[in-house]
Amino acid sequence: MSYRGPDALWLVRHGQSTGNVANDEARRSGAELLDLQRDADVPLSELGEEQADAVGKWFSTLPAEQRPTLGLTSPYRRAHDTARRVLEHLPDVPLRVDERLRDRELGILDLHTAAGIAARFPEEAARRRHLGRFYHRPPGGESWADVALRLRSLLTDPMLELDGQRVLCVSHEAPIHLVRYIIEQLTESDLLAALRDAPIGNCSLTRFERPAPGEPLRVVDVGLVDPLPRNDVPATKEPRVGSDEK
Repeated sequence: MSYRGPDALWLVRHGQSTGNVANDEARRSGAELLDLQRDADVPLSELGEEQADAVGKWFSTLPAEQRPTLGLTSPYRRAHDTARRVLEHLPDVPLRVDERLRDRELGILDLHTAAGIAARFPEEAARRRHLGRFYHRPPGGESWADVALRLRSLLTDPMLELDGQRVLCVSHEAPIHLVRYIIEQLTESDLLAALRDAPIGNCSLTRFERPAPGEPLRVVDVGLVDPLPRNDVPATKEPRVGSDEK
C-alpha cells in the first residue's frame, strides 16, 4: 500500500515569544544585538500564552470530524509550549516532538538584527544580498533551501504514520512558509511574494486539506488569525519582510 500522507494539515506558528518582543524593540531602537538566551530556550510572552489558549479554544469548537487527530511540534520551547497549551483543549490528541520542525538556524548571525549584520558582518550582508534570501546560508547556519530539505523528509516519512490523520504542526515562520513552498510547488519568486503578501503571524493558522482520497493536499487558509479576536486576544502585528525573525 502506498503512502499518501495526512488528509488535513494545520500549520500553527508559535505564539508571541520574548524574542519577538525583543526584536520589535531592537528594530525601534536600532540596536545591533538581541539580549536573549539560546534560541531553543526562548519562551512565550504572556500575550503568546493567551494566543495559544485562544487557538486551543477555537479548535475545541470544531465538529469532532474536523479536529486534529495528531499533534507534531518543533522542540523549541516557544513552539512546544504553544502546542501543549493548544492541546490542553483537545485532550485526546497525542503530541510528538520532531526536530525537523525547528526554526531556521542562523549560525554566526544569531542574535544579530539587520542593523547588527550590516555593521558587524558587512561581507556576509553583501553575500546575502547577492545570493538572495532563499539560498544564502550563514556560516554555521541554514539557508531556506536547507530547511525545505528537512521538511520534505518529514512530509514523506511513513514512520510517522500520518496516513489519513488530521495533523496539527506547531512550528515557526520560515518552516511554515516552506511547507507551502513544498506542497504548492512554488517557485523561489512565488515564495518571496508570499513572504511579502501573506504574513504568518503568531498563532496564525495555515490549513491544507485533501479534497478526496488520492488527490493532493490543497491550501485552504493562509495565516488565519480569526481565532484570536474571537476569544478577545489581540493578534500581533507582523514586521515587514527584511530581517530574520525569531
